[in-house]
Amino acid sequence: MNSTSTAPIQTGLTPLQIQPCVLAGRRVRLEPLALVHVDALADIGLVPALWTWVPTLMRDRADMQAYVETALAEQAKGQALPFVIKDEATGRVIGSTRFGSISAKDRRLEIGWTWLSPAAQRTGANTEAKTLLLTHAFETLGASRVELKTDVLNAKSRAAIGRIGATQEGIFRRHMICPDGRVRDTVYFSIIQEEWPGVKHRLANLLR
Repeated sequence: MNSTSTAPIQTGLTPLQIQPCVLAGRRVRLEPLALVHVDALADIGLVPALWTWVPTLMRDRADMQAYVETALAEQAKGQALPFVIKDEATGRVIGSTRFGSISAKDRRLEIGWTWLSPAAQRTGANTEAKTLLLTHAFETLGASRVELKTDVLNAKSRAAIGRIGATQEGIFRRHMICPDGRVRDTVYFSIIQEEWPGVKHRLANLLR
């Protein structure tokens, strides 16, 4: 895994320097998201169950294209760095994830917008993708804080985030309005720079 080697934690006040990159592991490979990926993402991602807890309307290819275009627009503003997730063995697209809510001057970003095709779930792909992103955030970019969030009703996601060692900070009440009109409460978690070595150890155990 070329992006999970141990490296000294960077400190200082220099803003985050975030550029498109490839993050490769044993199971998955994260590559910069592009419009050419719309068809591949639509082929695997138009499954209603994938979007149950996400405040995104996803019905057809046009919705997927809008999803990708929005991510790329946020990237152009320096607010996000989106990826496709590929199976390392086959090269096939199996999902998407991203860095978002980027505050370069505060050395802070969020990991989220992650989804995997049903066939890629429970394969270790999500754990390795999170490991690649967190390692890049803390050891290459020198992030001070990484945030993660999920729907308060999404017990599976909350448990998964807690399992890697993230700290639950609180619940943002009436935080988002979902496509079906439901008003969502959102749970926020974080990992800070000093906690990363312990989180990295936990992730390594999960991958084993």
